[in-house]
Amino acid sequence: MRHLFRRLDGWLFALLLILAAAAIGYLSTRYAHQADWTANGRTSLSAESRAVLARFDGPVEIVSYANPQGDLRQTVAGFLQRYQAVKPDLSLRFVDPQLDPAKMRELGITVDGALILHYKDREQRLDELSERSLTNALERLLRGSDRIVAFVTGDGERRADGQANADLGTFMAQLEARGMRAVPLNFAQVTAVPEHTDLLVLASPSLTLPPGAVQALVAYVQNGGNLLWLSEPANDDLGLKPLADALGVRVLPGVLVDGSGAALGLHDPRLIALGDYPPQAITRGFTLTTLFPQVSALAQSTQGGWAVKPFLRSGAQSWTEFQPIDNGKPSDIRFDADAGELKGPLDFGFALSRLSPSPDKSEQRAVVIGDGDFLSNTFLGNGGNRALGERVFDWLLGDDKLVELPPRGAPDRLLQISQTELNALSFGFLVALPVLLLLIGGLIAWRRRRR
Repeated sequence: MRHLFRRLDGWLFALLLILAAAAIGYLSTRYAHQADWTANGRTSLSAESRAVLARFDGPVEIVSYANPQGDLRQTVAGFLQRYQAVKPDLSLRFVDPQLDPAKMRELGITVDGALILHYKDREQRLDELSERSLTNALERLLRGSDRIVAFVTGDGERRADGQANADLGTFMAQLEARGMRAVPLNFAQVTAVPEHTDLLVLASPSLTLPPGAVQALVAYVQNGGNLLWLSEPANDDLGLKPLADALGVRVLPGVLVDGSGAALGLHDPRLIALGDYPPQAITRGFTLTTLFPQVSALAQSTQGGWAVKPFLRSGAQSWTEFQPIDNGKPSDIRFDADAGELKGPLDFGFALSRLSPSPDKSEQRAVVIGDGDFLSNTFLGNGGNRALGERVFDWLLGDDKLVELPPRGAPDRLLQISQTELNALSFGFLVALPVLLLLIGGLIAWRRRRR
């Protein structure tokens, strides 16, 4: 009887196991559940994409012009399911491009599977199927139209399309994918800023600006234009005093140095690293560390109707150094109050806003930063430099919904270990672990033989 009960227990266990598998199979046909166990959830929508979708206050329609033959439609639908899981009112509709070739030419559809995104009365076309490209298209859809960003040229400024170390080509290429269009503006060819300019950028001029150019800049600000002015420590006297007076700010002499940089591994005292920021819309919720190579401190001179808020500030161990610094030689710089040097904390980033003098705009905004290197091709990849720059541009353009988007970035896929650690891992997996398994197996076999 005991043997019979044991066999019945075995059959009963097998029957219950089959019933459980059948129940799981049945439930899986009625309910769907997905779990992403990858590092940082890299197969799911990024935090940035989810944040962009949350900014839409209405339905979004995506039309895919994909051929019904093949697996392309299935691929598009599967890809967009991740977006639809976050935003259920994002709909997808397929159109066969072969049914109306004339209409396809009118729409400019040249790629099988091209997408056109519709939101309210706006639309964006997309030819590449990837999360980054689709999220960028959604951002452009939120903006409504491309924003014209004019960069002053002709006086040694950083070039918006340049690939040199000091230029801003890498940064602006990323902004253009998000709906901003950079155009050059040379006051030797024009006498005023074009009317449809959304933002004017004066990026670290190195030569004295002609009086006509300065007058055009001042007139632009007085008429309600938005401005980004990137200054440099060595360029505090380039004929720009009228512009500084119009903004009510003043560039302080000297270069900011920080005595606490050595503890962070910074060998150049002129490198300013920030991890904490004064509260302002640009820096709200921003926790990334940023690096500024050479900084000039700023001071507020007059109000001029502006609401001025600092958003970049050096540490308590910083000061404005007047003596030249050469990293190739030992430096013995120290704070000298008698020479007129100023002790930190010191502001070097101002965000200004006021009621716009232009009847077409409600608010005018300007940003003055005492450094332009942090957005250059050389330093853009340091910490949160790019994310901070994107926030500055979004705020200046009035795209407040996009200012607080999570920073872009890919998870770290590199494992950096020393040669000693690599040798230890190799010994552990190739020698120690096999020997351990053999010992355990031998011990189990020995104990069984003794029974």
